[in-house]
Amino acid sequence: MGNFMRTLVLAASVLLLATPALAQPFSTPTEAAIQSALPRMITWRRDFHQNPELSYEEVRTSRIVAQHLRSLRMEVRTGIAQTGVVGVLRGGRPGPVIALRADMDALPVTEEGDLPFRSRARGTYNGQDVGIMHACGHDSHVAILMAAASVLAARREEIAGTIIFVFQPSEEGAPPGGMGGARRMLAENVFGDLRPEAIYGLHAWPAASGTVMMIPGPMMAGSDRIDITVTGSQTHGAQPHAGIDPIVVSSQIINALQTIPSRQMDAVRSPVIVTIGMIQGGVRYNIIPQTVEMQGTIRYLNPQTREDLYNRIRRTIAETAAASGATVEVSISENAIPTVNPPELLARARAAAIGALGEEAVQGGYPVMPAEDFAYFQQAVPGVFFFYGVNAPGVAPAEAAPNHNPRFFVHEPAMETGLRAMLAIALDRVGTAN
Repeated sequence: MGNFMRTLVLAASVLLLATPALAQPFSTPTEAAIQSALPRMITWRRDFHQNPELSYEEVRTSRIVAQHLRSLRMEVRTGIAQTGVVGVLRGGRPGPVIALRADMDALPVTEEGDLPFRSRARGTYNGQDVGIMHACGHDSHVAILMAAASVLAARREEIAGTIIFVFQPSEEGAPPGGMGGARRMLAENVFGDLRPEAIYGLHAWPAASGTVMMIPGPMMAGSDRIDITVTGSQTHGAQPHAGIDPIVVSSQIINALQTIPSRQMDAVRSPVIVTIGMIQGGVRYNIIPQTVEMQGTIRYLNPQTREDLYNRIRRTIAETAAASGATVEVSISENAIPTVNPPELLARARAAAIGALGEEAVQGGYPVMPAEDFAYFQQAVPGVFFFYGVNAPGVAPAEAAPNHNPRFFVHEPAMETGLRAMLAIALDRVGTAN
């Protein structure tokens, strides 16, 4: 049995053995701090939603975050990974160091919802004029962590340890030839002289409000970007035999790539997805162009089969192109590695969340194929990542707009659940129960 399958089995065992618990209220002072933070959390979220910023352009967002952390008398560093912000809260008693992380960037998506605070922002992405939207819930992540900072700072004297608040830019993907936000923050010594023993993060997910989903072991896929340039021979559209049509070759490549997940990889041991999301070629209806460019994403859960997967992708593309006389260039660049929650660390976080929310509110789940560069923090520090449900009441998961959709929706009362889960997990580590 490989390491990947062993991790799955261990993850299931730990989850089954986790001790049920009843929800316990936070202490009166902590609960008062939570109630004080809730209205501001919603205000922050709406402001960020209305003023979204693309990766490495989170200038306004980071300025607001830094001002808030300074108002809480934290040690604050800015400019880490260009627009990242780090705040350090030192408790009144000695104890361990932990880190809490939120991502700040938005997406090149034009919002279609009818919220009074909907985004009308526009910007430039890949040379194109685009709408900008928090279509993945990062606005809520930032607001939740700012609220958590308020609550924990109010309890500073009771805290036994140190909490690092990490506000990360550019989670949504590295720029061409560059690094994404998590890798770059780590390269720029995000933790300074401190060495956290654990790091925690959360993500909005189209599931029932009032719940969190904690998945032990492999939770989210690794994600890499693929760039393909197919070169044929330009000719008149009425004389295709006089050239080599890169559009037809590209369509054959797209179809051939789909046989890799379905016919070449073990669907249980190594589930993968290959998606082509962008095709550009040609300038006129009756000219077969010289080249076609494609971009796509590759997703995988088992890192042990990654190189084999990529060898198959390169071989399939090259041989499909060669069969028609075309040439091809293929580039695969790493975007994110799989997010894997250590089962024992997850079990402790789950118990803390159950203590604050109740057992029914803390659910399990299955690995999903979207990716998260939080995984790079997990390489450096043991870490737990979890979802919190954001669907409006009565909206089933299958009916909700998915992340990255122009109608993605966050039911704002659900943010309180995410906040309480994060606070419970943090307070479990830094010595004071509530």
